[in-house]
Amino acid sequence: MRSLILDGGLATHLEALGADLSDELWSARLLLEDPALIRRVHADYFAAGAGVATTASYQASLPGFAARGLSAAEAERLMRSSVRLAAEARDEHGAGLVAASVGPYGAYLANGAEYTGAYDLDEDGLLEWHRPRWEILATSGADLLAIETIPSVAEGRALARLLRETPDVEAWVAYSCRDEGHLNDGTPIEEAAAVFADIPHVMAVGVNCTAPRHIPGLVERLRGGKPVVVYPNSGETWDAADRRWLGLADPVEYGEAAASWPAELIGGCCRTTPEHIRQIREHLAD
Repeated sequence: MRSLILDGGLATHLEALGADLSDELWSARLLLEDPALIRRVHADYFAAGAGVATTASYQASLPGFAARGLSAAEAERLMRSSVRLAAEARDEHGAGLVAASVGPYGAYLANGAEYTGAYDLDEDGLLEWHRPRWEILATSGADLLAIETIPSVAEGRALARLLRETPDVEAWVAYSCRDEGHLNDGTPIEEAAAVFADIPHVMAVGVNCTAPRHIPGLVERLRGGKPVVVYPNSGETWDAADRRWLGLADPVEYGEAAASWPAELIGGCCRTTPEHIRQIREHLAD
């Protein structure tokens, strides 16, 4: 099976190149302060073998930018620029796709809620929170939307409702999971995947921002439905209290593991680098 190789951790590589992301906007901060560095990160991932650039819009939102004193028009311009920067890197590389990142409500909260699904909004509230950014990114010129790191089935249902409203927008959906069978909110992965089963323009359903050791079990539970997308983290764990990563991960071991995942789209999430993607490419080619 030939898999489409995705990119790796955008923020991880930005930090490796010297960016300071220690605020609530995270990588979206660079859309305002250093867009050229974002374009370089996309270029580095394409050079490493990625076929997709995932934009720096994961943490971006109208209320998040408003808290920085930006108008709605300025926030929209920055979100659209995330797609433009990825497209410029893609065009320079000569091939590839641009996936506009639609991160979870928990990323805006910046309190670790994307790792638990413990939200203060219900499904209807989540729908209305996502809608303004959705309308921007769905008309941004991206090849598809990357709906990612979704920790709860309620948020999945809200985003499915938006997808049904925009049948001309292709997307993949990736949940974040706490073990080999359940979302971070405890919902069985099979139940969560079924939310998107009848939406034809969802190209793949799977998981991201999840420990690599859980991927084989999760993929097994997802097989038989839509194509599967997986891009776990490096295996390190995030200490939300101290805002730091714990543990180490080896790119070669990551690439070896990725070669065993029977998924149609494979990449990396937090703490993965261009070297992780290069190792995925090399091991999938063996």
